[in-house]
Amino acid sequence: MRIRGGGAAAVELALALRARGFNPLLRLRGDRLRLGSTAANRSGEHLLRRSGIAVERQVTLEAESDLACTGSEAPAWLAASGLPVDPLSGRVLTEATLAVQGFPDLFASGDCALIAADPRPASGVWAVRAAPVLAENLRRSLAQPRRPLRRWHPQRQALQLLGDAQGRALAFYGPFSLGPSRWIGLWKERIDRRFMRGFVADAAMPADEPMACRGCAAKLPGAPLASALGRLQPDAEAPPAEDAALLDRDARGDLLLQSVDGFPALLDDPWLNARLTTLHACSDLWASGAHLHSLQALVTVPEASPALQEELLLQTLAGVRSVLDPLQVPLLGGHTLEGRDGAGLALALSVTGVVREAQHWPKSPLRAGQVLLLSRPIGTGVLFAAAMAGVADPTWIDSALETMQQSQAPLVDLLALHGCRSCTDVTGFGLLGHLSEMLTPGQRLELDPEAIPALPGALRLLEQGYASSLAPANASALAVLEPTGGVQLRTAATAAQQQLWVDPQTCGPLLAALPADQAEAAIKALRQQGFEQASVIAQVLSDP
Repeated sequence: MRIRGGGAAAVELALALRARGFNPLLRLRGDRLRLGSTAANRSGEHLLRRSGIAVERQVTLEAESDLACTGSEAPAWLAASGLPVDPLSGRVLTEATLAVQGFPDLFASGDCALIAADPRPASGVWAVRAAPVLAENLRRSLAQPRRPLRRWHPQRQALQLLGDAQGRALAFYGPFSLGPSRWIGLWKERIDRRFMRGFVADAAMPADEPMACRGCAAKLPGAPLASALGRLQPDAEAPPAEDAALLDRDARGDLLLQSVDGFPALLDDPWLNARLTTLHACSDLWASGAHLHSLQALVTVPEASPALQEELLLQTLAGVRSVLDPLQVPLLGGHTLEGRDGAGLALALSVTGVVREAQHWPKSPLRAGQVLLLSRPIGTGVLFAAAMAGVADPTWIDSALETMQQSQAPLVDLLALHGCRSCTDVTGFGLLGHLSEMLTPGQRLELDPEAIPALPGALRLLEQGYASSLAPANASALAVLEPTGGVQLRTAATAAQQQLWVDPQTCGPLLAALPADQAEAAIKALRQQGFEQASVIAQVLSDP
C-alpha cells in the first residue's frame, strides 16, 4: 500500500498498517519527513526503519498512491472571499482576540486561521487551546453593551506524541525528541482516550431512552404492522408468517419463492453496507431451504454531486455483487432514487429463489423430539446502538461485522442433509419473536439459556442498560416464556439474557428444527464450515 505524505499522520498510518500485517510504502515529495524538527525527523526515520517500512523520496505529484496524507490546508475560498489571508498558507489573519482583521464581528481559529502578530503552525494543540477564548469572545461580542474581548497568547512550543501502533510512542517538543518508549505510549493513550471521552459523555443513552437505530432495528414494530394489515383486510384470515412467498413453479416443477427486504444504511461504508443488506435479505430464502435465483435492487443515494452519487451507487452495487458472484446469481437490474430532505443512503432488495418442493421448509409445525439449532451468535442490535452512542468497544464491532459478513448460503444443503424440517431466520423481531412464529398454540418447548451464544460485548452492554430502539417493542415476545407461554427454561436466565433474546438482529442466524439424533452431526458439520458457535438451544417437548 502506497502512502503519500511526510507528516505525523502519514508516519502513524504507515506504522499502524505495518502492525496489521500490511507492507506500506511511504512516498515523500521531498527528501525528509516533516515532523517539526531535525530531532523529530531523525526519530521518525528510526521508527520506520525498525518497522521495515520502505521510504521513497523526491516523488512527483503524478506518482501513484493509495492514500494521501496532505496535512491541513486552508480552503481556497477563504482568499477568494476577500478576507485578509496569509499569502503563504492561505489562512485567515486574525487579531489576538481571534477576531478577523478588519472584521470585528467575525472570528476564526484553528487550522483555518493565523494570529498575525503571533503566528503558529497548524496543529490540533493550538486549535484546542484557542477554543475557550473563542467561546468567551463570542459571548462577549453578543453582550449588550459589547464587552471587551480577551486576548490569547499561544505557547511557543507544543508537545506532540507519535505512536508506533505497538504500544510505544515518541515525544517531540521544539527541537527535542524522546523515545520511543512504552511509558510515553501509555501517556499518549491516556490523553487520547480522555479527549475522546469528551465527545461521548453526553451521548451515552441507556435503554429507557433508546436512540433511533438503523439496519433491521429500523423495522416497524409488530403491533402497528399487524394492526395496519388487519385494517386493510378486516375479514380476511391472516396469512401464515412465512419468510418467503410462493410465486409459482418453474418448468421442472420446483417452487419459485420471493422475498423483499432492506433498511437505512447501517454503516458509512457503502460497499460493506450493501454486502450486509444483501446477506440479510437472502437469509429469508435460505431459511426456506431455497437457493438464490436472481435479485433486483432499489438504491437510494443522498443529495450530492453527480460524481459522489456515482461512486456511492457503484460501491453499493459492488457490495451486492460480492454476495451474488460467488453463487453465480445474476443482479437483474433495479431502480435508483435520490433521497430528499436529508435522506441518506438506503438499499432495498427483491430476492427470488428456487427450491424442490420436498425441501421447502416452512416455519412450522415443530414436532416432539426435534431440537432447535442456532447457526451463530446474536446481539447486533445492542452493539450498534452502543456504537451510535459512542460506548461500544471497537473490537466488539469488528467481531460482529466479521460474523455478519459470513454468507449462510452453505447452510441450506448442510441443514437439509441433517433432516431439517422447519426453519426461520432471526432478524428484527429478535430470537423470541421469531421463535414464537414457529410454535403452535399449546405447544411446549424447553429453552437452554446457557446454550444461546452472544456476540462479544452484547451481554455486558445489556447489563449496563443499553438497548436497541426496537427492543422495547420486541419485549412483548417475552410472553412466550412460562408461566404465560409454552417455553420453559432449563435454567434460570438473567435480565440481560432475556433482553438478548428480544434484541433485533441484522444478518442474524438461522434457527432450524432438526431430529434430535442428527443434532451432534449437524453441529460438527456447521463448525467445520466456519460456524464455530452453532449451538442446540432448545428441545421440542410436545406436538401441536
